[in-house]
Amino acid sequence: MNGVKSLPVLSVITIVYNNVNDIKRTIRSVLNQDYPYIEYIIIDGGSTDGTLDVIEQFKTQIAVFISEKDKGIYDAMNKGMLLATGDYLLFMNSGDEIFAENTVSNVFNSWPDADIYYGETEMIDAAGNSLGRRRHKVPKSFSWRSFKYGMNISHQAIYVRKSITEPYNTHYQLSADIDWILTAAKKAEVIINTQQYVAKYLMGGVSKKRHLQSLKERFHIFSKHYGLLSNLFNHLLIAINLFWYYLRHGRTND
Repeated sequence: MNGVKSLPVLSVITIVYNNVNDIKRTIRSVLNQDYPYIEYIIIDGGSTDGTLDVIEQFKTQIAVFISEKDKGIYDAMNKGMLLATGDYLLFMNSGDEIFAENTVSNVFNSWPDADIYYGETEMIDAAGNSLGRRRHKVPKSFSWRSFKYGMNISHQAIYVRKSITEPYNTHYQLSADIDWILTAAKKAEVIINTQQYVAKYLMGGVSKKRHLQSLKERFHIFSKHYGLLSNLFNHLLIAINLFWYYLRHGRTND
């Protein structure tokens, strides 16, 4: 190709189970991208609420679609990873959205051939109304050490080169995405802040409904990567910052 590097293929993976109210919004946000090289994969856990009927409307535009029972969200994500053939992975689960129609193009135009790209996330409610930016603003630069004071990049807002990823650790039921990102970041040589909003995150997910379990898993993951004593100290700082944030804003959105 005369020395011109071809554009990368992005595998977008959507995990869904009985979410008929939100799945269409997610699918459209992926299929309406102006970037030409997207492989769209949908993994359904055996929905019975009409979700499959919605997906069927877009079936000709979806590269891979399977519907079967799974052992949890991260088991489903691992299925998607095994089926993905793209250069990069993006998990955009049901209810969440790619921020705008030109987002993927802008991400890959921000820097050539990075290992990880990341950006900012907008929170939305069930009606799609904006709730503003996440409490954790993304860091100007990111490394595997950047999560020590909290997960400051949303899972929906990070594009990871497939070759540096490993399967999700299904021992964690709610927070394996943190472990997955940190494991990949340790292998990454070039990590790029795209300096733009790249995702919309629907508030009220499973980790919010089972918040205590999520916090316990996060503590274990951070201790694994940063060491127990360091993690204890970091969590003290997190608690102090969260307390002051709550006093100022009256909410504690991630």
